[in-house]
Amino acid sequence: MDDLTIRPVVPGDAPAICRLLNAVDMIEIGRAETDLRSVEADLSHPEAGLPDNSWLALAGGEPVGYGLMWDDSGAERIDMDQYILPDRQDAAERLFELMEAQAVRRAAGNGADRAVVHLHLNAHPTLDTAIPVRRGWRTVRRYHVLTRPLDPAADPAPPLPPGLTLRDCRAEADRVIAHELIQDTFARHFDHQPRTYRQWLDDLGETIDWSLVWIASLDGDGDGKGDGSGDVAVLVTSNHREAQGWINSLGVRERARGRGIASYLLRHAFGVYAGLGRAEIGLGVDTGNETGALRLYEAHGMAQHFAADTWEVTLPVTPAPAS
Repeated sequence: MDDLTIRPVVPGDAPAICRLLNAVDMIEIGRAETDLRSVEADLSHPEAGLPDNSWLALAGGEPVGYGLMWDDSGAERIDMDQYILPDRQDAAERLFELMEAQAVRRAAGNGADRAVVHLHLNAHPTLDTAIPVRRGWRTVRRYHVLTRPLDPAADPAPPLPPGLTLRDCRAEADRVIAHELIQDTFARHFDHQPRTYRQWLDDLGETIDWSLVWIASLDGDGDGKGDGSGDVAVLVTSNHREAQGWINSLGVRERARGRGIASYLLRHAFGVYAGLGRAEIGLGVDTGNETGALRLYEAHGMAQHFAADTWEVTLPVTPAPAS
């Protein structure tokens, strides 16, 4: 189609992008779940670099496609999201061309000799998946978004297990510890990219409520380094989403697993969010997670809302010609 134009995103595009993403949500998952605050947070992220790393496809002045790219690795790994209306696969083709070229440039700028690009798509996307397949992409991982209804009467705050204490992260010192726990407990997870404390704060953004981020500590249980610290688990949640409360991360140090701490923290989140008047809570889980997280969540009444796939392509970086 010859009415297609593509340009970089500007912050003022957030409402139009939100409408586009909700149109995609309606097709892919049956309800609109994208909120404006989340879109604005993506566009205002300090690492966004919108002039080079965002694309808005327009037809007749209305968005029909949107792409965003980021680089958490500082090396060969590049991540991207792409959203497209189903009748504008021509825009998807063009977005792939532009985004793959930028991924190669970013990897080259990081000193890598290839770009390993990940794309995150609903398992039944509006995108015609024949397009990425033709371009050499393949699926490498599946995630489930799980949700659970909440009820204040059915989800009271659980009692603390013996020897366990819980505190929130309103204090800066505890935020630093929460970051360390995230880096430790997720270090072996697929797709985890180490982030500095400052980067982690930027990723959480201004929407985070630190009274809804908790650290669990076991009495007299050191971390194996001789410093006497009993901090063994972290629970990061968000209350800004319009559709539901959200569990961003739940991590337990390997040495403290098998003691029911993850189960307690999950029930704690249920109780808190039920008390806040939320009717539903959700989270995303890697179905290949070797810690058994999926089984844990399902055992506590969480059920699949939808599935999403990580797609991957490896693109060579062409060395710049010698001057």
